[in-house]
Amino acid sequence: MKQVAVIILNWNGAQLLQRYLPTVLEGTDAAIADVIVADNGSTDDSLQVLQEEFPEVKLLKFDRNYGFAGGYNMAIAQTMYPYTVLLNSDVRTPRGWLNPLLDSMARNPQLGAVMPKLLKDRDDGKQTFEYAGAAGGYIDCHGYPYCRGRIFEYVEDDHGQYDGEAKSVFWASGACLMVRSQLYQDVGGLDKDFFAHMEEIDLCWRIRLAGYDLAMVPSSHVYHLGGGSLAYGNPRKTYLNFRNNLLLLYKNLPRQEGKRLLLVRRLMDTMAFGMAVAKFHFGDAWAIIRAHRDFRKMRSHYTTQPTVNLLKQLPEERVNIITAHYLHGVKHFPDLKIKYHR
Repeated sequence: MKQVAVIILNWNGAQLLQRYLPTVLEGTDAAIADVIVADNGSTDDSLQVLQEEFPEVKLLKFDRNYGFAGGYNMAIAQTMYPYTVLLNSDVRTPRGWLNPLLDSMARNPQLGAVMPKLLKDRDDGKQTFEYAGAAGGYIDCHGYPYCRGRIFEYVEDDHGQYDGEAKSVFWASGACLMVRSQLYQDVGGLDKDFFAHMEEIDLCWRIRLAGYDLAMVPSSHVYHLGGGSLAYGNPRKTYLNFRNNLLLLYKNLPRQEGKRLLLVRRLMDTMAFGMAVAKFHFGDAWAIIRAHRDFRKMRSHYTTQPTVNLLKQLPEERVNIITAHYLHGVKHFPDLKIKYHR
């Protein structure tokens, strides 16, 4: 068996497969990895495209759409290579992208998962970080995700500012995430109740709780189109992001600390609701209400919480990103002036 399974989860993405799968096949070292497409019950011509245009690609067929989490859980359970890369169907990979990721994992057994630099796939050739993960993710003291290279909607150009050695991160983007397959299974895989959005942050949190580190490896980079499933501003995306962020905090923080933080988040989300109404974004406003309603129903699924608060252990997690951005105008990661004691 080869060392790595590069698994692309597909649902009605025939055009994306035609555009991006050739780059994955060309850029991936076939001596160390198999490229596998797991089809989540597509109803378009994805299967025909795969069979006729990419017969060399291994194919897993599922009977319906199990979501990002459920689909990957099933795919990894059926393959179980030593390492698995979760790769979005709208990612372009340059030649040699995989080798630095595997080298980092092989050299450091305490690395549970890694990601490359995630750049925006654009036609003008400009090197810009991509929103979904940029140069690695963090969570601020109130549970808001942000990235090296991306704070809220502000995304930096990549001019090598985060190059050099691998950088420790709190979470790695599910757009391109390499994980130890057995560890993935041991921590429970992706939470299928999330369905989509932030489930990789939850997975990475549990990997950290299990005692492993995560890193962004700048010697590897890929190009991500983004918005391939739900576009920015889609009320469904708003709903999933708000609901899943609440679930993320509830299940991964000690109970009493989680209760206090979720009270603060309820106030902040009320403000977000008011802003959506003020901007006449009524779909987003209703999505926030539904997110909180469904969170209250779903939180009973999680009966145990950890005893350690990881948001107090890393300097990037002690940041208040709301205050930094909205009160002090910080738009770029270096301007946060995080104090490191390493």
